[in-house]
Amino acid sequence: MSTPLEQVFLAAHDDLPREAPGSEETTALLLRLAGDLPERPRIVDIGCGTGPSTLPLAAATGGEVVAVDLHEPFLQRLRTRAATSGLGERVRPLVAAMDDLPLPDGEADLVWSEGAAYVMGFDAALAGWRRLLAPGGVLVLTEAEWTTTEPSPGAREFWDTGYPGMRTTAENVAAAQRAGYTVQAVYLLPDSDWDAYYRPLACRIATLREDGVDPAALDEVGDEIAVRERFGAEYGYTGYVLRPR
Repeated sequence: MSTPLEQVFLAAHDDLPREAPGSEETTALLLRLAGDLPERPRIVDIGCGTGPSTLPLAAATGGEVVAVDLHEPFLQRLRTRAATSGLGERVRPLVAAMDDLPLPDGEADLVWSEGAAYVMGFDAALAGWRRLLAPGGVLVLTEAEWTTTEPSPGAREFWDTGYPGMRTTAENVAAAQRAGYTVQAVYLLPDSDWDAYYRPLACRIATLREDGVDPAALDEVGDEIAVRERFGAEYGYTGYVLRPR
């Protein structure tokens, strides 16, 4: 049974274009940075949501994508979007937890995750998803990070609640190397990728206010937007392209 706050959160995020900062341009760039892939690569998109990266990946590579998410309504929308885009036969939605994936070792030429690895934590994701990669495979993910070594108290308070393990890029590069990866590329997502996430969310929150939804709960859901406006220069999302050594 979900709490009232969780219900408001899901209502605010229902059918948004994306569930984390990003854009088709960033997905395309990270895919190019991933380098050569097989002609029809096997892809696993973890924490796929409604498919903002799933569908571009399938279209750009000609490969098949296992699209993993724990929230079935997201996958239902992905099925509809994939069918409408003519990609239904190359997208396989899978309801599963990212830390307990019912997939065999060596399943993927490309493991992808935008804005979701924080659920496990960066180190746990690197360790847990490595087994999915076929020889020569590549892991691409985006991760929330500090862009300063001395964040403001307000920024620290917010992120310590939501993601206490958040680190700087230098710390995550070192962690990836310790975990046995070669860091092939690092890319800080632009502010426009945050706008692509937050503008639709802000509009949805405004609509829910007009509908009489609990304003205190909506304030809590929208707090991350206010924090970004005040402290956005102190943190960001960074894309990583990693290959096991």
